[in-house]
Amino acid sequence: MQRNAEVGLFTKPSKFKKRKPKTLKEIHFGPVTFIPGENHGKYPFCHSIYIEGAGILIDPASDRERLIELRKNRSVKEIWLSHWHEDHHTHLDLFDDLPLCISEPDAPPLSDLDLFMDSYGEMYAEERDYWRAILLEQFHFRPRKPVRFLENREIINFDNVTVEVIGAPGHTPGHIALLFREPGVLFMADYDLTRFGPWYGDKNSSIEDTIESVNRLRNITANVWITCHETGVFEEEPGYLWDQYLDVINEREKKLLKLLEQPQTFKDIVGAWIIYRRPREPKEFYEFGERSLMKKHLEKLINQGVVTMKGERYYKI
Repeated sequence: MQRNAEVGLFTKPSKFKKRKPKTLKEIHFGPVTFIPGENHGKYPFCHSIYIEGAGILIDPASDRERLIELRKNRSVKEIWLSHWHEDHHTHLDLFDDLPLCISEPDAPPLSDLDLFMDSYGEMYAEERDYWRAILLEQFHFRPRKPVRFLENREIINFDNVTVEVIGAPGHTPGHIALLFREPGVLFMADYDLTRFGPWYGDKNSSIEDTIESVNRLRNITANVWITCHETGVFEEEPGYLWDQYLDVINEREKKLLKLLEQPQTFKDIVGAWIIYRRPREPKEFYEFGERSLMKKHLEKLINQGVVTMKGERYYKI
């Protein structure tokens, strides 16, 4: 989930609009196929991966018509999810009868709608109503139970490719990346190297784990790097994009510390719009995101002894 400022949301809770035509192309790297999502894979869409021969479809939330075609061809045998977020299983309803695999830490939210929303973090009643509506209508949520778990460092051998599961927590506690060894393809899922930067706002997300996971991924040797949003495919080493991506975290923190040179309530902090820069609609989407990320930064800075709280106000020590 990358809730960036360019997703283009209707104010109606169950509708998203597409701003640009789909221009990314399906690309094959040996048996590993990149299936582009609509609107350049911007939230609420994402790119998918398909492993030909093995019949593994990863994160089925890309082009619904393309996924229907795979379904009709009986090519898909199993569904894998990189993590539990809604924009990665939008079209899972097309494959409800097929086995589902995900990491164990990320499985619980899929089992129940209320638990799914609880996993985002604390919501106001109107925000919960908003998310319930779009999860049911836009993302076709229904309770799911995986048949098995994908485990960190697990090696899975198919006839035409070897897959290594790489634990990459932070974005979610059980977020995984996948290394397809023979073609040298590293699938990084939601560590997408976008200018918006990382998302770590959920109840069990972690800024520190996010940084550690991104640095772990950048040190893995690969020929191709694939992510779930926007650019999607990098056929050259991403280079400065790794630092640019992590620098977003530092910039958010610097702005927050600057703000806290004068005592601020949490409402004041959220109202500064450090993440999204200005108020946006729907409020239930963007204000919740702003609040969630600022809460994570405050927790981090308090643990580091850089920020403290007195009464209802936070301030820099």
